[in-house]
Amino acid sequence: MKKLIGAILIAAIFWFVMFSPWTSPYINFWYVMLVAAGTLSILSLAFGKGWKKQISFNAKDIALGIGSAVVLWAIFYVGNEISALIFDFAQPQVNNVYSMREGQSPLFLGAALLFWIGPAEEFFWRGYVQRTLSESKLGATKAFLITTVVYALVHIWSFNFMLVMAALVCGAFWGFLYMKNRNLLTVFISHAIWDVAVFILFPIL
Repeated sequence: MKKLIGAILIAAIFWFVMFSPWTSPYINFWYVMLVAAGTLSILSLAFGKGWKKQISFNAKDIALGIGSAVVLWAIFYVGNEISALIFDFAQPQVNNVYSMREGQSPLFLGAALLFWIGPAEEFFWRGYVQRTLSESKLGATKAFLITTVVYALVHIWSFNFMLVMAALVCGAFWGFLYMKNRNLLTVFISHAIWDVAVFILFPIL
């Protein structure tokens, strides 16, 4: 458990550097995210056990990954429309998230999100953190809830309510999917495709 807590603290430090107003102006968000994704993947490999058993290639789970990404995009599209009607600050905060794309090649961002960042996040948060907690005395449901909350809280340094809520929704969505499906490939695909769709191909703005 000490290794798990240490790994989460390292993730929290990366997210602080990427999102806090005291550090984010001085770094390239995407380069740091690439390093964070690699670091967390290495920690997952080093500390996690039996991760190969969590990945299986079959048409059903691949289709579920693709379909769930579409569903999550639709949830965000509807949620964005509703939040814009309810909260005056919603649209500016969403615009602030999308501003992170400025000055970056869409091809670079798409490739990074699809092949590295999306899968790496799931490998760490669901494949290592949630799985490790679920195999402890906590059980699957409490592990899902704790991982979801922690995943949302590491985004808190952005001081962006919409981003934190987005992380909470995504964490709950992928956490529940992993808890029920137990195939990391499914959440790899879901996260990666959703990232590319919502940031590059079909922005919700």
